[in-house]
Formats: sequence, structure tokens, C-alpha cells
Amino acid sequence: MRRFFAGWLLCLALFLGPTLGSAQDAVVPNYTGWEVVASEVESQLDLAQTSDTTLESFRKTLTDWRAEFLEAQSTNAARISTLQAQIAALGPVPEDATSESDEVAARREALQVRLDEALAPVRTAEEAYARADALITEIDTTLLAHQADMLTQRAPSPLLPSLWGGALSALGGTLSKAWATVRDNAASDSARETLSRNGLMIAFYLAVAMVLVARGRQWTERFTQSMRERVRGAAGQGVTGFVTSLSQIAVPVLGLFAFAEAAKSSGLLGQRAELLVQAVPQIGMAYFVARWVMGRLFFGTGSGDAVLDMTPKARREFVGQATLAGTLWALQNVITQLSTIDLYDIGTEAALTFPLILLGAFALYRIAVLLGRAARLPDPMPLDEDAPPQLEPSTGQGFVPLIARTVARALLVGSLLAVLLGALGYMTAAKAIIFPAILSLGLIGLLVVLSRLLGDIYGLITGQPDRARDALMPVLLSFALLLVSLPAFALIWGVREERLWELWARMREGVAIGEARVSVTDFLTFVVVFALGLAVTRLFKTALKTAVLPKTSLDKGGQNAMVAGAGYIGVFLSAIVAITAAGIDLSALAIVAGALSVGIGFGLQNIVQNFVSGIILLIERPISEGDWIEVGGQMGFVRDISVRSTRVETFDRTDVIVPNADLISGQVTNYTRGNLIGRVTVPVGVAYGTDTRRVEGILMEIARAHPMVTLNPEPQVHFIGFGADSLDFEIRAILRNVTFVMSVKSDLNHEIASRFAAENIEIPFAQRDVWLRNPEALRAPPQGDPQT
Repeated sequence: MRRFFAGWLLCLALFLGPTLGSAQDAVVPNYTGWEVVASEVESQLDLAQTSDTTLESFRKTLTDWRAEFLEAQSTNAARISTLQAQIAALGPVPEDATSESDEVAARREALQVRLDEALAPVRTAEEAYARADALITEIDTTLLAHQADMLTQRAPSPLLPSLWGGALSALGGTLSKAWATVRDNAASDSARETLSRNGLMIAFYLAVAMVLVARGRQWTERFTQSMRERVRGAAGQGVTGFVTSLSQIAVPVLGLFAFAEAAKSSGLLGQRAELLVQAVPQIGMAYFVARWVMGRLFFGTGSGDAVLDMTPKARREFVGQATLAGTLWALQNVITQLSTIDLYDIGTEAALTFPLILLGAFALYRIAVLLGRAARLPDPMPLDEDAPPQLEPSTGQGFVPLIARTVARALLVGSLLAVLLGALGYMTAAKAIIFPAILSLGLIGLLVVLSRLLGDIYGLITGQPDRARDALMPVLLSFALLLVSLPAFALIWGVREERLWELWARMREGVAIGEARVSVTDFLTFVVVFALGLAVTRLFKTALKTAVLPKTSLDKGGQNAMVAGAGYIGVFLSAIVAITAAGIDLSALAIVAGALSVGIGFGLQNIVQNFVSGIILLIERPISEGDWIEVGGQMGFVRDISVRSTRVETFDRTDVIVPNADLISGQVTNYTRGNLIGRVTVPVGVAYGTDTRRVEGILMEIARAHPMVTLNPEPQVHFIGFGADSLDFEIRAILRNVTFVMSVKSDLNHEIASRFAAENIEIPFAQRDVWLRNPEALRAPPQGDPQT
């Protein structure tokens, strides 16, 4: 438990790591004392019997020295920068030394001497830092080798019956000693005085413990249910249910702590009895935390359903096995502490620990089986061959079932391997598998619970609980939560805290890119400042789009251009401010950026071309949203103009994405640019012999009568020629709204057919005469013809 919470404290400390004394002058280290310490560490490392405690003490001392040397490397930083700038101002050293004046050469030599003097303490600190860093690495390697040796240490097999009697006797002896201590203390006058003085307090603690343990669970469940019913909305119920459900852990555990406090206040406990009493709240906490996590996972909470779909029987078994595993982890800690007090031999400790390993392996095995069943993919082939394919994802697909299947496989292999290693006597290795696996399983469950809580909080803040589960922000927050938990996982699986701090120190030192050095703190600073800049830019764009630009005389295209331009400027300024805040030297990255720009320029040539074309479209605005255009054989209305492409909605309601470069370099027809006025042309044919003047008058009346046709300029009717089958006329009229051209043409054709039928004017259709070249071939041959 201590290592678990230390992982979370370490995660918090990672973000509080910037040094506080950067603004102060660096203190010159005591290099004489450092030489003594370094020599002693090197001599101890040469000894094979040096204990881990001594090595860890040396490592802490070396870490302090290394930090001091790192700070000393900033000595004379301002002076060094000034001298380097002065030398650079003199220009490069000419190849021919005689071509430089004596005054400039003397000045350059004097500045170089002063620069070497200023750099001397920096180089000394760098050399000492390298030595301390190498010694720390050697200590870490030695400690890791010792840890590996412990895992391969073999004890007598716990399956030997000869060990069982001794193990039971040792455990019974510990309990007998604990009881004897309590009995002896009870017979002493000082203990009786303590009981008399603390009697009321002990009675109070015992009463509180009995009430909270006996009735606490019922009270907390009722309290949680009543609070959820008072809150409306699934997201609000999820957040409220999470907060109130914590009482299901706190109340009974407080009762167990009250019992332990009552026992300690009696003054009767010795070392062993006090250890056993303190183990009661620890075991209770493991039990109630396991039940709470499982309850949050396998029962619907707030806007979320159960994480995995299980039958009620499987759900109850899963909760029971997980609770058993958590309790076994706490019991193992008690056995380890008792073994430290009474100095159990390796065989006794193995015999006492192996039953816990067996039960823990069985619990993990059953959990793995239940997880595998719940996350199993359905049969991809439907029983009914005529059934339509399923378009919706099945319950077996997705991220959570994938994680469940992966965890199930790992638990299956780990539980079987731990039992095998424990039976062979490799008890340290078996414990290093079972109990970290139990803690990791609990931590994974806790992360899933917290991830669902983040979704409920997001839904409560945005007021859209139904969309919270599919939103991007909760996913990003859950991913950040997973990253923060990685040190806790590392500590669970035996990584020392010093190694994590060492890793963090390496990350803080950063990665050299050219002459620049980018560290994790710089990166985090960049991300935070850039994210704040993007948020401010988004707010500014929203205000510009909704409150400022609608009150101006700009059209919609101009407003979109202004908003897009403000967004790009905001992103650019945010990047510049974030880079400056992170302390990244842009001049050092210029060469790398220049080299990358060449490759990017060739690879993203079309994207850049479309981007520039989009800027031109937004500035010149040859087309705007809502225009009816024709480009590349596609005709439709412009629905959206972005910096890379333009979305055109065709008349059959399909979207065509047109690259902006095609709109700039190609031929585009805009039917509604500036106004909606356009022309309609209706061809008409009549039979030969019809009075052409009469037809012209009827067509003119029909055109003028339509409400969409303008009278200034008025419509025109032209007799355009003598066709093969008809006398050809054509109506040409200007429409008030060209987007109605097809409906107007349809109305005119209907009216022409009606009027021509009333006026007995024939609309001819094409007629063709078929001439047979040899009609005699179609005649039937006479009877008796031999050719038949």
C-alpha cells in the first residue's frame, strides 16, 4: 500500500519539479569533499558484499551532489553569453592571420582568455556531473542485479509435508507470544491504570466500531441511492453517485480504525498484537475497496452502463473473486511483517505464503475466465443466411473488450506460472507475479471508474450527457490519467522509486536537437501555453463571428475570410508565445526546420497549393457560399469554403469535395454571382403549314404570363429555322431567380402543350420510311421446293 500511494505522490511531484533557485547565482561546490565521497563510493562498489541499504544511501548522496553540479553548470552564464557575443562581433578568424589588424587580433585574444576563465568552473562542474552520473548508473545496475538474484532465490518446496508442521508451529508460536504479552500487560498495575484512565474513550471507540461495521453498509447504500434520486440527469446522478458511494468505503473502514484505536488505547498490546490489530483496518480497506471498485464497474452508474455484460451469476462470482484477491494481498503483508519480527526461516515463510498464492492464483484464474467470456467476440457468421449484415458494431468489438481479453490472457498465464514457481520453491518470483497482478487489476479497475467519472463530469459541465461518452475531451483526459498512473504501475511491479526519479531527471535534462535542448518541462509548458492560446483564439473567433462581423456590411464570404484569417493568426501567435515560454531557441532549430521544409515541400506540394488557393478564394471571393456553380462537369450549390477544399452540394443531394486549386486554375461557371437573374431557353417545334406569326404570338403570351419571367427586358420568341420534321421556334426569357430554371421550363412546356391543343396546332414527331432492298426474300417458298 505504501508503494502504491508513493506512485501517486510521485506522479504529482513530476509536475512540481522545476527548480526554484534558477534566478540565484550558482554556488561553487566543495570539490574536495566530493573527491572523498566519490572515492569511497568507488571503493564500496568494488566490494561484492556491499548491502543494498548502503548502496541506496550512497545513491541518495550522489544524487544530491549531481544536482549541485548541474546547478553549478550555470555559473557565469550571463558573462559567458556576453563574451561569446563580443567574439562573434569581431567576425570569423581570417585564414591569413596577417590580414587581420593587430588591434582586432589583440582584442580577440583578450576576450578568448576571459572566456576560458569564465568557462573553467563550468567545465569542472560538467566533469564532476559526468562522474556522479556514472556512479549512480553503476549503483542502479548493481541494485538491479541484486533484485534479479532475489527473484531466482529458491526455497524448499512448500509441497514437502515436513515443512507444514514447522510452519504451523511458528505461526502458533507468534500468536502465543502475542497473547502472552497481552496477558502479562493486563496483570501489571500500569496497564490497569491505563485501562482505568482510558476506559470511557475505549468504550466510545468500541461503540463507534460496532455501529459503523454492523450498520454502516446499509446506511451508506441508502444514502447513495437517495442522493442519486434527488439529482436529475444521468451525468449529475453519475457524479453524485460516485461521491456518495465513497462512504461505502469510508464508513466501515472508520469503524475498523476505531476498533484498532480502542485496542491500542488499552495499553495491553505488544509488538506482535499491535501488528495484528493494525492489520484489521488494512484487510478491511482492501476488502471494501475491492467491492466498491467492482460495484462501480459491473453495475450501471450515471450515464454509463456496466463496463462488461455479464450474467448475474458471473457478476457475483467476479465481485467475490476480486474481493478475495484484495484480501489475500493484505494478508500476505501481515505474514511478511510477522516473519520480520520472529525471523521465520525461508522454509517456514514459504509454507505460510504458498496457500495465499494458491488462493490468489485461483481467484485470478476465475477472473480471467469470466473476463474472457464477457469479452468474447460473437460468431461472425449468422445462423440465418438470409439475414442482412449487421452494420452496428457488436458488443464484443471495441477498446474495452480488447483490454479485457488482453488482461484475461495475462492473468491466465501469470496465475499458472506463479503456482508452478511456488511449487518448485521460487517463492519470491511467485509472490512477484501474484500480488502485483492483484494490485494491477485493482488499479486498472480504478482507472476505468475514474474514466467514467470524467465522462460524467464532462456531460454535467456541457449539459450533454448523452454525447459525453462519444466526445473527444473525456477520451483525452482518460489518456492523460493513464499516463499519470504509469509510475504507480512501475512501483507495483518492483521498480524502485529512485529509478523513477532518475528517469524523471533524464527527461528533465531533455533531448539535444542541434544546439537546443528540449526537456519534458519545456514540452509541458509548450503544450499548456499553446492550448491556452488555442482556447483564446477560439473565443475570439466566436465573438468575431457572432457579435462583431454580423453588424458590418461585409457579405458572408468576407465574414468567413475574416474569421479564418483571425484563426490562422491566433494559431501562429499561440505557437510563437508557447515556444518562447518554453525557452526553446528557434535559431538553433532553424537548420533542422530548413532541412525538414524541403522534404515537406515536396511531399505536401498539392496540399500547400490548395491551401494558398483557399486563401485566395477567401480574399477575392469569386465564389461564395450559396452560389450555383459548375466546375469540372459537376454542378451544384457551394455549401462550405475551407482553406483546402470547397464542398459543393449537387442537385441529387450528394456532396462533391473540389480542391481549391481547381477553382483557381480551372474554368468555373457561376450562375448566381452578384445576382440571381438568369435566362431560360425553351425550344418548340410545330408542323409544316402552321401560321408562324400565330405561333409566335401564342408563345409570347405564354412567356409573358409566367410570374417568374421579367418584363424588362421582355421575353423574346424567335423563328430559328426549318427543321427536318418541324418549324423550329425558341423562347428566350430572363428569370427573376435562375435557380427556378427547371421548374419554369416545365411550366412553360405544360402551358404550350395546353394552348397548342386548344388552337389545333400540331406538334410533329419524327417519321421515317423503311425501304426494303429485296422484298422477295421475305416471301414463303412454294410447296415442294427442294430448298425447303
